Amino acid sequence: MPTKIEKDALTGIELKGHEWDGIKELNTPLPRWWLYVFYATIVWAAGYMVFYPAVPWLGGHSVGVLGYTARDDLADKLKAQQARRAGGVAKIEAAAPAAILKDQELLKIARRGGEVAFKENCAACHGVGGAGTKGSYPVLADDDWIWGGSVDAIALTIRHGIRSEDPNARASEMPAYGAGLLTPAQIDEVAEFVLSLSGKATSTAAAGKGSITYAEQCAACHGEKGQGNVELGAPKLSDQIWLYGGTKAAIVAQVSKPRQGVMPAFEGRLDETTRKMLAVYVHALGGGQ
Repeated sequence: MPTKIEKDALTGIELKGHEWDGIKELNTPLPRWWLYVFYATIVWAAGYMVFYPAVPWLGGHSVGVLGYTARDDLADKLKAQQARRAGGVAKIEAAAPAAILKDQELLKIARRGGEVAFKENCAACHGVGGAGTKGSYPVLADDDWIWGGSVDAIALTIRHGIRSEDPNARASEMPAYGAGLLTPAQIDEVAEFVLSLSGKATSTAAAGKGSITYAEQCAACHGEKGQGNVELGAPKLSDQIWLYGGTKAAIVAQVSKPRQGVMPAFEGRLDETTRKMLAVYVHALGGGQ
C-alpha cells in the first residue's frame, strides 16, 4: 500500500516525518533562485579551475590555461607604475635636495615618495607625521633640531645615522658626570641652573652655584645660555622641548648617566633618490629650517 503523505494542518505543506518534542519538520524546498545561484557557482568553480591556478600538487599546482599568477600581475603593475614615475624620479635623482624644494612639481613628487618611505622606515620610532615618541625618539614636526633642520642636514643624518655603525655617523658623547666627575650636590645645582634657562628653577641659590659648574663643564657644547650647537649635536636647553623629560629628576638623571640615542644609517638600506625624497618629506613636516 502506498505510504500516506501527512501534511501540516496549518500550512498544508508536506511533513518529512521527523518529530522532536512535538515539533514536526516541514518539507520546504529551497527557493529556485537559490538553487540557480548554487548551480552557477559550481559551473564558475569548474571554469576557474580550468583557466586559473587552482589545484595543488605535491610539487606545485595546476597553472591553468591562461597561465595567470598574482605575482606576475603585481610585477606588471609595478613596472607600469615605475614607468609612470620614471620622468619625475630621474629629475629628483639629478637634483640636490635644496633644489627640489624650489621646484613645485618635484616637491610634490618627492613628498609623496618620501611619505611612503617614512611610513615604512621611520614611523615606527618617530611616529606617524613625525610626532615622535616621548622619552625615546625626537619630534620631527617642530623647529627644534639637534643636528640642524635644513634639508641638507636632514639628508646627511638620514644617510649616516646617529651613533650608528657608519664611520661617518653623527656622534656626540655627553660625559656621565655621575661617575665621579661631579658630586651629587653639583649635579643638583647644575640641574637647577638648566631649569633657570627656561624660567623653571625652584632654587635661585642652587641655580647660581650651578651656573659656575655649567660654565666649566657644559657651556662649551650647549652654549653659555643653553642655546645648543648643531655642529656638535648639543641640544638646546633654554626652550621647553625635551627629549628625555624636562623635570628636575629627568635632568639630574641625564647629567648623571646620559642616555645616548641611536639611529641607523640608511645608506645601503635606501637608494639615494629615496633618501632625498625622505629628507624633503621630513623637512616639510613643519619644522624644517
